[in-house]
Amino acid sequence: MDDSPENGDDEQDADGGPTGIDPSEVDPEAFDAMVVAQLDLLPDDMVDGLDNVVFVTEDRPEDGTLALLGLYDGVALTERGQYGFGELPDRIILYREPHLAAVEDLDQLADEIHITLVHEIAHFYGLDDDQLHELGWA
Repeated sequence: MDDSPENGDDEQDADGGPTGIDPSEVDPEAFDAMVVAQLDLLPDDMVDGLDNVVFVTEDRPEDGTLALLGLYDGVALTERGQYGFGELPDRIILYREPHLAAVEDLDQLADEIHITLVHEIAHFYGLDDDQLHELGWA
């Protein structure tokens, strides 16, 4: 994501980054609804192949950082050998507070959720961060 403001009027914190959205403005239920809405906008061929995957939202990663927007927790399709019956589902986790800190408004939040979903789903399909960077999704 390009954190540079489109014009000089955007608020920034002391480090020059976005000031973010106050977490009280987008509660966990509203964030969940935005994630579902963005999932519904993804192309069918991207989501139809998601087998045994759950989407989860959490406030922050375990270490409390605001630097991580999402996480794919599972075994990529390209690395699976015997996989199937009895396996716990893979998880794609989106973190609410880091998303809110990274954007200025709800439109940017929706865009960032969309980008994060595509990024983490790509990990499910076996693309690594270098490949995603080359494609403009990192």
